[in-house]
Amino acid sequence: MLFNSFIFLFAFLPVALLTHWLVERFRPEWRLPLLVGLSFVFYGYWDWRFVPLLLASILVNWLIAQAFLKSKRGGLVTIAIVVNLAVLAIFKYFNFFADLASLIPGLHAPKYDIALPLGISFFTFHHIMYLTDLRAGKAPRYDLVRYALYIAFFPQVLAGPLVRWSEIMHQLDERPYQRHDAAERFARGLLLLVAGLAKKVFIGDQLAEYANPIFQAADAGKAVTMIEAWQATLGFTFQIYFDFSGYTDMALGLALLFGIVLPQNFDVPYRSVSLQDFWRRWHMTLSRFLRDYLYIALGGNRRGLVLQLAALFATMALGGLWHGAGLTFVAWGAAHGLGLCVGVLWRKAGLSMPNLVGWALTFVFVMLTWVLFRATTFEGALRIYEGLFGLGAVGASFKWRAIALAAAVATIGPTAWALIHKLPPRRWIAVSFAILFVIVLFKIGDDANYEFIYFQF
Repeated sequence: MLFNSFIFLFAFLPVALLTHWLVERFRPEWRLPLLVGLSFVFYGYWDWRFVPLLLASILVNWLIAQAFLKSKRGGLVTIAIVVNLAVLAIFKYFNFFADLASLIPGLHAPKYDIALPLGISFFTFHHIMYLTDLRAGKAPRYDLVRYALYIAFFPQVLAGPLVRWSEIMHQLDERPYQRHDAAERFARGLLLLVAGLAKKVFIGDQLAEYANPIFQAADAGKAVTMIEAWQATLGFTFQIYFDFSGYTDMALGLALLFGIVLPQNFDVPYRSVSLQDFWRRWHMTLSRFLRDYLYIALGGNRRGLVLQLAALFATMALGGLWHGAGLTFVAWGAAHGLGLCVGVLWRKAGLSMPNLVGWALTFVFVMLTWVLFRATTFEGALRIYEGLFGLGAVGASFKWRAIALAAAVATIGPTAWALIHKLPPRRWIAVSFAILFVIVLFKIGDDANYEFIYFQF
């Protein structure tokens, strides 16, 4: 059930909102169980076979948390985290590790076609955040219903944002429709939903048509011209931003409709003046997770420069692996790790750089490394790079209009969240967004309805 599908927009969402309003008004004590139930219906619509996995994941982790609170044995939390990562590894990385093992002469590891449960990376990381903070004495005990909602809340269960327990749990006991600003929050949630849909449908999906055929041709072994390589690389650079930030806008908007504020995930990342700045603006909740639960755990910047650089590189390489079970993802993460290490050394040396130069270098670096992220093989990535650097034919017919529009919106800003929260309550604004929503619906009906890129992670 895609957010940009008719079944979601005209069946699930209206029924969910109406039921939620009735329960919140007449039986507020049923509100949280209802949201949990709706979340499992939403998740089960994709593939009901994975609902028991999500249920078991929630129940087992919650029971371990209760056991830890009674015994104070930190080993229980360690075992839980290891088991969570093991389950993730089985579903997502089994064949990846089998391929690596097969590189050893004489060793032939078995491979299995294991379906990847949607959202498993995201709800696994939610478990890890809570359990780690629980062991550190930062997180309190929550009942099973609240914990289940924290893990499975349907706007963010499939592709984030990654939400820390401290950002959401205190909101669950509110009466959202009794707030003085309830109508305003609901209206802004609708505007965010429409804005995210528009970003996805009008820009992200259009750019997919620019980039996908060329990357597929490169992965299939075909030569790529310079024009095609630049079109595909620029197209994907902006496609992934509008696709993922569009999803995030929809998730934030949907959560607001149900009275919950989720954290922002993007802050005009293509306006960054350094790679460090980029990761403070891109997929912000993942960046915070990697910093707080991996980089610092590996030593951070507390144990000398050498260990800091090693921790930074390892964090980004593992972050790349989290994105996908392939060496191209590891290479993408490692490249960003090296880039961030260079930035650390640059700052340690007391050097500076004009913002315009920093922006240009950062954008080019990010754009070039997206090739590794998008290509499914190193051979395909190499053909794109050969085209980018003019090692093949020049080609013709560069499709630039959607890229130019995307570049303007992505670099000038503001984010949809910032814009919509600045809009005054005016009737013409509501009418304009209603018209935009109708146009989006026509577009959804006419064209292929692409899944969100981050659903595969």
